[in-house]
Amino acid sequence: MTDAATLQAENARLQAQLQEKEALLQSRERHIQTLEELIKQFNRKQFSASSEKLSKDQLDLGLFNEAESTHMDDDADTGSTDSEPENTVEVPGHQRRKKPRVSLPSHLPREDVLYELSESERVCPHDGTELKAIGTEDHEQLEIIPAQAKVIVHRRQKYVCPCCEQHHATAPKPKQPIEKSIAAPGMLAYVATQKYCDALPLYRQSEIFKRVGLELDRTNLANWMIRCGELVQPLINLLHEQLLEQPVIHLDETTVQVLNEPGKSAESQSYMWVMGGFSASPAVLFHYADSRRQSVPLELLDESVGAIMVDGYEGYEKACQQYHITRIGCWAHARRKLMDAKAVQKKGKTGKADQGLAFIQKLYALEKAIKEQPPDERYRRRQQEAKPVIDKLRAWLEKSLPQVPPQTAVGKALHYLHTQSHRLARYLDDGAYPIDNNRAENAIRPFTVGRKNWLFANSQTGAKASANLYSLIETAKANGLNPYDYLKTVFKELPNAQSVEAIETLLPWNVSTNPRLP
Repeated sequence: MTDAATLQAENARLQAQLQEKEALLQSRERHIQTLEELIKQFNRKQFSASSEKLSKDQLDLGLFNEAESTHMDDDADTGSTDSEPENTVEVPGHQRRKKPRVSLPSHLPREDVLYELSESERVCPHDGTELKAIGTEDHEQLEIIPAQAKVIVHRRQKYVCPCCEQHHATAPKPKQPIEKSIAAPGMLAYVATQKYCDALPLYRQSEIFKRVGLELDRTNLANWMIRCGELVQPLINLLHEQLLEQPVIHLDETTVQVLNEPGKSAESQSYMWVMGGFSASPAVLFHYADSRRQSVPLELLDESVGAIMVDGYEGYEKACQQYHITRIGCWAHARRKLMDAKAVQKKGKTGKADQGLAFIQKLYALEKAIKEQPPDERYRRRQQEAKPVIDKLRAWLEKSLPQVPPQTAVGKALHYLHTQSHRLARYLDDGAYPIDNNRAENAIRPFTVGRKNWLFANSQTGAKASANLYSLIETAKANGLNPYDYLKTVFKELPNAQSVEAIETLLPWNVSTNPRLP
């Protein structure tokens, strides 16, 4: 081999080695970028506000009126340079609004305290004439009476024949939610509302009861809630039937830890699923399952369901295919992933996350404008105004996806948009379809808040009972009922309901005697 050939071979080897090292360096840089983004996302979730609202400064729609025609790189710097005019922000004048005085509800009982002048003061200082009362100057104060306990003594009158003294009779007593228990319906409703509506764990309630002289062990309270959860199962069955008739069903799921589950360790995760229908007679149903498998949606849904609104979890797909259900994608999930990508961008820079958010912001602006319109008008406006935006978004995605590393936050967000685009666009097909799954997320939020306080369920029975009681409380709230008053009525009347018709009268939209929420 000649010297020239040797040099060429060595040069080729070195070139190959250099390219290999450059590829390795780029791979490490991408890995470092991904790790930095993960750290920023963790810090944001841990310490930053969770609101997904975008201010005008955060997302200037004027900048992205035609986002698909913008050629900014994801790392393009939009900060000022020496050759560019300095960006300025005009702060509008602010007028402080006076907060309205709090008005006290008219249904609250009033207690009058009358202040009068003494007899010596009821004399005119000018001519000595006795003063005449002409009215009062009133000032209302709100007073709170802490929870008061009382004992209800059920006395069943006994009778006997005075002649033969052979016949005895005792007056019947209505069935109780928990027979032979000291807990009355109001007491059970109070404990359930405190835990499942106000996220107050049972051990804290036990301490509160001690302050009024009641020694109620947490175990007793837990047993009461389990019995109540079992008692309301007929109502839960009717709620499920009602939900399956809704035109669109929202579904979501979140984790729950159950300590004593057969075949599973105490540290393993189970799931609380939620179904919601929010048209006429809104209903919310919680369902405990020990897994997130696709068998759960198959159990919850059937052929009568027309459409479901869900996130991108593929566990719903088998039920959709088997029951021929239309699956609508959630734009809030897509927006959230772009918000996460925007949060880890370098300050002062804009990029593809901003562009994607600009498209979605246009869709939500339209939804806000047509919110009160009938379904046929919403369908028309969506076809006319939202569909072109989605078409442009898809074209922009096809061009942008090859330009971003798939493991970065913006890469994951764009990939989610791309793979879910056909489901996300389905809300255009019917004016009654929602744009996102926020209603289900709002319904499941009380459970997630409570979970932070009580951390876990002890048994599967307890988890199922909790699911039933959460279902009744959230459905009552969706129908404008006071949860405590509704549960008290249910616990009092349900044990004595002898037919399906009698149970149906206790569904939230059929109960008319309870005070409504303001």
